[in-house]
Amino acid sequence: MKNRADRILGQAYSIENVIVYERIGDGNVSMKRGRDYWWHDIIKGHSRHCETEVLDANDLLFILYTSGTTGKPKGVMHAHGGYAVGTAATLKFIFDLKDDDIWWCSADIGWITGHSYIVYGPLILGVTQIMYEGAPLYPEPDRWWSIVEKYGVTVFYTAPTAIRMFMRLGEKWPAKHDLSSLRLLGTVGEPINPEAWVWYYKYIGGERCPIMDTWWQTETGMQMISPLPITPLKPGSATKPFPGIDADVYDAEGRSLAKKNIGGYLVIKKPWPAMLRGLWEAEEKYIETYWSMFKDTYFTGDAARIDEDGYFWIQGRLDDVLKVSGHRIGNSEVESALVSHPAVSEAAVVGKPHEIKGEAIVAFIVLRSGYEASEELKHKLRKHVESEIGKIARPDEIYFVADLPKTRSGKIMRRVCRAILLGMDPGDVSTLANPDAVEIIREAVK
Repeated sequence: MKNRADRILGQAYSIENVIVYERIGDGNVSMKRGRDYWWHDIIKGHSRHCETEVLDANDLLFILYTSGTTGKPKGVMHAHGGYAVGTAATLKFIFDLKDDDIWWCSADIGWITGHSYIVYGPLILGVTQIMYEGAPLYPEPDRWWSIVEKYGVTVFYTAPTAIRMFMRLGEKWPAKHDLSSLRLLGTVGEPINPEAWVWYYKYIGGERCPIMDTWWQTETGMQMISPLPITPLKPGSATKPFPGIDADVYDAEGRSLAKKNIGGYLVIKKPWPAMLRGLWEAEEKYIETYWSMFKDTYFTGDAARIDEDGYFWIQGRLDDVLKVSGHRIGNSEVESALVSHPAVSEAAVVGKPHEIKGEAIVAFIVLRSGYEASEELKHKLRKHVESEIGKIARPDEIYFVADLPKTRSGKIMRRVCRAILLGMDPGDVSTLANPDAVEIIREAVK
């Protein structure tokens, strides 16, 4: 990791000092005199205790960079007071945490879910929690379930991407362990397709644990749309806004589409405690991105619909929309249809220019264990999408791949797949959790 950091530090001229923590006892690390310092040297002679620094509620707490679908980093700023209130309140009420609960959020601390629901929220509430930094499949694909059993985890929060990965490996792995300590489950990071929801409910929750399907963003800081443990659930729906959150779906003119079951722009109409306070050194970008679409209304950049019962269905990013022969089709809609087929574990759907249709639909697919790639399976998958959505949504091309490029948060990076498909530079891929997947996609489209 130090070697990686050194390569970047050569371009990051504003960084004056680097502190290195000796974690595994390997002192054979390149250190630059006058810039790099060992942590154990710095703390010599200092007390283990320090006074708490008193700060104003509106003082800057942290800056967390998020790329979105454009790949251009945005430094989201969060302040002390409101962020603390928002994360603690949502964790307490959405997951109904009690004194004897064992909480486990499987996220990476480096992204917003880890900030909000591993570091700040749980520590504010004094929650007993599991923190795990290893790989989910090492040394065996039951690693997570062995941790749940060993430590008696009662409330578990993870990403749909991880759930689909475990679906691909089969239910034999969770079946090896006693998961009866679990009483509540949660998902975060992207919309969960109904098939993954049902698998999670059945094989991890034993058909007894409600699933808190939470929608929120780096920018919101806290969970915004989610069930409570008493909410009647619909697989695939984030259900309703958290108490105090005024969310809606607008059409392009700013008219509400509530309970019309029509896709539109997901917006937040009133302030909330943990809302972002700006973008670091980019005030105009902040206003343009979040506040220019609708007057005095926060624009999330996501598409959603509200059904007849007032339940929200998140459809994905608005810029992830395919335009095929005049029809607007959500990438996530086609992906969800593909993943609903028993052979498919994960799918990434992108568009490429087509002289007649405008865009052609291209799917990159990871198969579940026990299925083999074939032309016959491609035909079956096209027919399956046709039956699920319609002929207009059938993929023109299908590539079977071993893996898809993902961020550390588990989000599939469609823009990387599309760039490679079009023979373009995929841009900065240093933040990918699995950079090898770039070559996998490149080989597939040769």
